[in-house]
Amino acid sequence: MRQHLRHEAGSAAAPAVPLAPAVSDPADLEREAGLARLFELHYSSMLRLAVLLGADDPENVVAEAYYQIYRKWRRLRDAEAAEAYLRSTVCNLTRMRIRHLQVARKHVEKPAQVEVVASAESTALLHDDQRVLIDALQQLPARQREALVLRHWLGLKESEIAAAMGISCGSVKTHTARGLAALTQAMEARR
Repeated sequence: MRQHLRHEAGSAAAPAVPLAPAVSDPADLEREAGLARLFELHYSSMLRLAVLLGADDPENVVAEAYYQIYRKWRRLRDAEAAEAYLRSTVCNLTRMRIRHLQVARKHVEKPAQVEVVASAESTALLHDDQRVLIDALQQLPARQREALVLRHWLGLKESEIAAAMGISCGSVKTHTARGLAALTQAMEARR
């Protein structure tokens, strides 16, 4: 018997083990394919959105947004709604992250004068002439910044912005108008 085991172990190559478990449920196959399409089509735009909204770690924000949509995929009424859900999740996660950092900074005994260093992805996304605009955009209140980015960068309609931000269409108009006024004033002051 020992000879038989040695012979099998020495002569046969170990079969290749798949890296991921086999997915056999059609719903799981649909989810995997849908998320792969969503990632290919929208990852870079979601990363830019997180950067423009002021996320300090946009890659993790977007990764968390994809994880959340992965978990809730079966509850989506329409696969076409996945992009809007993803965009809304990126906005919410960025907002939560900024609030968390503000609270954490308040509880630090001696706040250090730390210069914020942009990630390589953030730097690659921006040209020199855009940095002035981004700096002015970062000085706006969060809701105004979100409304402007969603409207003018993503080109969303007021109803889509309202859904992404979780506010009314009237509030979107207010935040957009106030944001544009503040941004214009900040840009003129830098000249």
